Order: sequence, then structure tokens, then C-alpha cells
Amino acid sequence: MIYQNDTFENTENLFANAVKDLQFGRLLHKSNVRKSCGIPVLDVFQFLLLLVFQGKNLYRFLNSKRRELAVSKNTYYRFLNDCSFNWSKFLLLMAAKVTSVFSSLTRHERIKVLVLDDSVVTRGRSKAVELLARVYDHVDHKYKRGFTMLTLGWSDGYSFVPVGFNMLSSANSSNRYQEISDEIDHRTNGFKTRREALMKKTEAAVLLVRKALRAGIQADYVLMDTWFTTEPMIHALLQEGIHVIGMVKQLKQTYLYKGRYYTLPELRKFMQHDGAFSIFGSVVARTKKEKIPVKIVFVRNRNKSSECLYILSTDCSLSEAEIVRIYGNRWSIETFFKASKSLLKLGSEFQSRSYDAMVSHTTIVFTRYILLEWIRRNENDQKTYGELFFLLCDDVQDMDLTTALKSLMALFTEHLNHSAAENTDHAKSQLINWIDSQPLFIQALFGNISWES
Repeated sequence: MIYQNDTFENTENLFANAVKDLQFGRLLHKSNVRKSCGIPVLDVFQFLLLLVFQGKNLYRFLNSKRRELAVSKNTYYRFLNDCSFNWSKFLLLMAAKVTSVFSSLTRHERIKVLVLDDSVVTRGRSKAVELLARVYDHVDHKYKRGFTMLTLGWSDGYSFVPVGFNMLSSANSSNRYQEISDEIDHRTNGFKTRREALMKKTEAAVLLVRKALRAGIQADYVLMDTWFTTEPMIHALLQEGIHVIGMVKQLKQTYLYKGRYYTLPELRKFMQHDGAFSIFGSVVARTKKEKIPVKIVFVRNRNKSSECLYILSTDCSLSEAEIVRIYGNRWSIETFFKASKSLLKLGSEFQSRSYDAMVSHTTIVFTRYILLEWIRRNENDQKTYGELFFLLCDDVQDMDLTTALKSLMALFTEHLNHSAAENTDHAKSQLINWIDSQPLFIQALFGNISWES
């Protein structure tokens, strides 16, 4: 492996422990990431995972003073360009294992979501990259040369885990600069991945969700932005057995409400709201074609108070506040994109013409993020310290405020009763003064406090 300083050695050790805990060797083998001879694939994979923490890309590292600590460049490039590897399966298997562990650290009732979004990976100066296409960037509102990276992630409100992606070209052949290479064996995983890259974005999105659910990843809702929240998309995801929460764009679509069809601005007029609140209200309506019952929540736009945002949920049993709260988890994927591009070198670490190399590199970046999240969760989440603490936290979460306050006060008074008198008189006085300053309903909770003599 590669070494630089104590900080890097610590990072390497943390990654090595995480790789061992998650049984990367077994996951790689199940995903057909294997070699018949030479350097073990796990060693090559770990080297590439840690490369970003060296502050160099592969080319510069192999031409640095530490190049003797690596193997030949052909070994790494053959690994990145191998079309037989099933990186999609590897990422799904790893994500399923990680999300299962994360879910065990929280209550069963806690909402888990899948987050769907896309981001453009630009290759502005490339010409001969396989499946390179002219794609539309919704952020800058213009076409760019590159790929649309459609990504599906999982979140429990605390951690975000990428579970799948599709490096999309363009379904329209007139927008593609390059086609699939004729040298690719049609029986390989790489060719299958290339065919999926030519799918329409909505079809590819549904496929990602289907694969995630079939891999055993547990989620209650799919969160989407305005581009994906359309009636055909909603219908397709409901067919997969999962509810949708998404923001709706104000277009010409209409919804059936009280026997008539209304646009979103027309439905807003039914809201009787206090201008001081950010949520104006909601209605339960049906979509025009499939007659899908949906709850539409009308929310004030914080950036422009005169405008209204529309959040749609196919789970009509949720309250307005709960729909808005759950949809807030969608922001985690934006944080993921920013971290992956700016810190983990997504799209900039390797500049290969091979589509296989782009897929393997993206998988490596996603794996880095998952491992960092795994390490953070194990280092910072006290519930990982032991099952006893986990059970205690679970009990505390189920307590109401009254019970929690009484338990806390009982623990405090017990401690004071068993402390030396000269150290407790002042504390008792301060505690009584605090109780007297509280509202009457809180004072009533502590009316039976007694001090041992």
C-alpha cells in the first residue's frame, strides 16, 4: 500500500478496518470483480480508493518519488477498463449491507427514503470518449458536452448512502458524439451497462429504484425534484410498491378536485391560511389520467414570499408538516454531489476514453463516500458502542416529555441525596429556585420531590 504521513496512515487503517468489516473481498467476488492471477483485485481496489487522499491522480502518483510503492500502471488501467466487472451489483450489495446496519441503529418507525436526482459530469474538451453526448444541465440551463449521472441514494435523515447510478448518454442518437465501441463483447456486463446508458432518464430512474428494492434496501418513500415528479413516473413507482413525495412544477397539468379539474394556482385559492405560517394548507386530489389520489401541500417560497411551492405525496395519510419534513431529506443528495465532485474527485481523477473506466471510477468515488459515512457513523454514533446503550436510547425515544423530565429529576435528586452535605445545599437551593420559575404545569411535575435527611 501507499504511505505519506501519520494522517494518511490513520486514514488507511480506518479504511482497511471498514473494508474488512464490510467483507469487500466477498462482495467483489460476487460481482465478478476477480483475477485469475497477479495482484489481488482487493489490493488494487484499495489502492485506488485511497489515491485521492494522496493529493495526486494516478498519473502523477506513478510519476512521483513514491511510485515504487505501487504496481505497474497497466495493472490499474486494466482493472479500470475491464468490461466483465459488474460494478452496479457491487455497489448495490455494499449499500444493502451498510443501510441494513444503519437501520438497526434507529427505531423501526423512523422514516427511510430513497432520493433520486441527476447531475451533469462534463467532458468539455473530449471528442473520442465512448458514448459522449450533448446533455442538458438544469442548473445552468444550457447544453454541455458530457454525461448525465443519474443517481439513487438512501437516507435515514442522518446518513446518506449512494446505492446506484447510471452514467447516461442520450437516448437521441443525434445528440451523441460517439456510439458504443464495436470491440465490446455483447455478453459482458459492460455492454449491458452501455445499453442502459441509452435509456430515457425516466426509464433508467425506475430501473434504479427497482434494483434497489429487489436488493433488499428498505425505504418508505422516493423523493424527487420537479423534473421527475410527473404522472407517468409516479404511476411507475407505485407499481414498484413504493410511495412518492416530490415537488411539482407549475405547468398546465390539472388535478381532479370536488368533481372539477384545477391547475395548481387554482387549487391554491381554496387555501384559508394565516399569512404568518409557511404552510398554506393542502388538498387531496386525483391525477388526470391514472386518477391517482395525491395530497398536495402548498408551501411559501422562502426565496420569494409571493410565490408558492407545491409538494405532492401519494401517501395521503401523512400530515402537511410531515410531508414537508420528509421532503427536506432530499437535500442530502445535493450535499453528496458537491462532496463527490469537489473533494472526492468525481469526473476529474481519471480522463479515460473508455466507458468502463468512467463507470469503475464513479463506483470508486461512491465507495469512498460510503466508507467515510461508515467511519463517521461508527466514530460518532454512540448507539454503535453497544446493544445496551441502543436499547436505552430506544426507550428514551418512546418517552413523553413528562416522563422524561421526571426521570431526569429523579436521577438528579438521587445524586444530591448521596453527596456530601456541604456540596449539595447550594445545588438544592438553585434547583428549587429553578422549579419555582417554571410554568405551573411544570411545577406540578415536581411537587413530590423530597430530600433525605
